[in-house]
Amino acid sequence: MEYVKLGKTGLDVSPIAIGAMTYGEPHRGHPAWSLGEDESRRLVKHALDAGVNFFDTANMYSQGSSEEILGRALRDFADRDDVVIATKLRHPMRPGPNGKGLSRKAIMTEIDHSLRRLGTDYVDLYQVHRNDPATPLEETLEALHDVVKAGKARYLGASSMPAWEFAKALHTQKAHGWARFVSMQDHYNLLAREEEREMLPLCADEGVGTVVWSPLARGRLARPWGEVRTSRSDTDGWYADLLYRSPDSDREIIDAVGTIAAERGVSRAQIALAWLRSKPVVAAPLVGAGKPEHIDEAVASLDITLSAEEIEALERPYTPRHDFQGISDDRELRRIMARIPQFTP
Repeated sequence: MEYVKLGKTGLDVSPIAIGAMTYGEPHRGHPAWSLGEDESRRLVKHALDAGVNFFDTANMYSQGSSEEILGRALRDFADRDDVVIATKLRHPMRPGPNGKGLSRKAIMTEIDHSLRRLGTDYVDLYQVHRNDPATPLEETLEALHDVVKAGKARYLGASSMPAWEFAKALHTQKAHGWARFVSMQDHYNLLAREEEREMLPLCADEGVGTVVWSPLARGRLARPWGEVRTSRSDTDGWYADLLYRSPDSDREIIDAVGTIAAERGVSRAQIALAWLRSKPVVAAPLVGAGKPEHIDEAVASLDITLSAEEIEALERPYTPRHDFQGISDDRELRRIMARIPQFTP
């Protein structure tokens, strides 16, 4: 495994990150497709054995169960100094006031809860899980800075938001001398390239590394056109439909992935992930591995370098579309997220 720097930092991360939303006891408020502890531990061990050192979770995944499972597995299978643990906060963790958001109170409370669940004194990357328009930006950023200065987080990261909001946050951090966001966890893949307009150029210019979620477009890029039925798609199909409204170009892209994969004798997933590696601003895709072979495929993709002709064939059919992350009206976001019980405002 050849490691890469996360943005302009000195932090070495594997170019494959494991997304731990897959891990969490279903009875803890997570969908039926999440895996219990025994299955999750085997997958974490498999990833470590393959050289992966980058693991991403969030406090709200299975209402803390994901952090607990990941923390115990890493404690048992790895040296804490060798792994990079990332977690996030913002979404509701309990009913009532101050149970969600990015206020100073919420940040100081949730970092301690996350550290307890993860069984560690610090996280390597502490990320805001979207923005919080109900809290002044300066309050959020100063509190995050204080978390870093207290030694509870080594670096700060952000996740999907309009580029102008991220630019404002970076400017505010710089103006006050506060710890800056070093990473952006955004939505990017062959079927969702809207971030190329503003966010990715901003990140490249600011030296921010991106950690990509949904790198296989909810499995669409890993299978032939029309073959997208999985236990997860049966559960959150409406959400996937919101992200991927399947314009005519999607089929052409998926067919191009299949053609190149067949010519090279590799899987479709490897081609889709190799395409992401061709983008210097992408530090690592978040792979929500539910099986050992998902990890093996992701690691195998690191050996594939696509030609300029192959990249052009993959990118040519793309049709711009309205991306979920382009929604800037918080009322619309609340309406959408309210369809998931644990997100109910």
